[in-house]
Amino acid sequence: MRKNTFIVILIFFIFFVISFLSNILGPIIPDILNSFELGIGLAGFLPFSFFVSYGIASIPAGVLVEKYKEKKVLLLAFLLAFIGALFFALVPVFPVALLSLFIIGTGMAMLQVVINPLLRVAGGGVNFAFNSVMAQLFFGGASFLSPMLYSYFVKHVHVGSPSNFIIESMNKIVPENLTWISLYWVFAVIALLMIIIIKFVKFPEVELADDERVDTGSAFRELLKDKKVILFFIGIFCYVGSEQGIANWTSKFLQEYHGVDPATQGASVISYFWGLLTIGCILGLLLLKIFDSRKVLIFFTLGAIIALLIGLFGPVNWALVCFPLTGFFSSVMWSIVVSLALNSVTNNHGTLSGILCTGIAGGAFVPLIIGGLGEFVGLRMAMLFLLVTLGYILGIGFWAKPLVNNSTIKNWKELFHV
Repeated sequence: MRKNTFIVILIFFIFFVISFLSNILGPIIPDILNSFELGIGLAGFLPFSFFVSYGIASIPAGVLVEKYKEKKVLLLAFLLAFIGALFFALVPVFPVALLSLFIIGTGMAMLQVVINPLLRVAGGGVNFAFNSVMAQLFFGGASFLSPMLYSYFVKHVHVGSPSNFIIESMNKIVPENLTWISLYWVFAVIALLMIIIIKFVKFPEVELADDERVDTGSAFRELLKDKKVILFFIGIFCYVGSEQGIANWTSKFLQEYHGVDPATQGASVISYFWGLLTIGCILGLLLLKIFDSRKVLIFFTLGAIIALLIGLFGPVNWALVCFPLTGFFSSVMWSIVVSLALNSVTNNHGTLSGILCTGIAGGAFVPLIIGGLGEFVGLRMAMLFLLVTLGYILGIGFWAKPLVNNSTIKNWKELFHV
């Protein structure tokens, strides 16, 4: 039992690492633009390089897991993350940044495929729902903390006397004009430590459940012929695109239109965006026990649209509040769209999940589109493209017709199992 408890905690930390590495681009994009003298159009290729790997690697990773098992795939994933982070830390130039982010993203995509079945087996099926929520809290916590670490390094690296061993080390290996590169040294160290830990851990044997298997043959082709599957795939594409579009461009928007320092207030706004997204997940669990999921999706999506518009066109003090609020209102979208998709198809749920996960590539294309549009019409007008993606998610709340609706309580006593 103690061994499995350690493995569950290790899996929680893997969720933390995935989020820590995946969601740091937003706060540092303004620094990357300045350091490499880029226009916002080229900057859009940074999240593209990272998230396009999800579209490419998710289904092949599922095949690798079945052939080589979880431990080898975990080691390969963290090896890729280590190589990508170290490469960028050693050679901090824009072309290397694109390749590095693609390599790291491939590793993160592989981890996403491995860890949920592993968590189910290590923690036990009866605890899977609770452990999944805990994992999401670790995931959200990392996204909340990583912008703060970025701010810490920018404020302390190459600024006066070194305050501790870490800052002293960063002063030696990080160029003075690229203090944000410190983060990639941290990423490389974390990935290396994970390789060492996983190497000596014996994981339980995982027998994939039917809803976790990815069939790349007839089931895959059959699902792709189903119009509902394509529509829900677009829904995931739009959700991740919206999330990353806001997270990646908000700090630059605040700097450009309101003169907000991206290393301090800008990073804090992104931190609160992820923090509120995590808090919203918890509230969403409660609301889904009370209301039909489609109504919750409609309400939260409308909230996200209103908060986005106020953030884009309101004064700076409103923007500093409303952009984080878009994270709160985005919190339920992923889980509801995925559950509606699974409840709209009778079988092959593992393959369907694999198809839906490739929709994470939306995080590659939407920020890129915003950056490209921003070159011609300005970032404020370009970010209105998010109304298209959020509008599509809003539409799902109206047209989705699941075969099974989410279970809701009939009275307040039932909520507390009284």
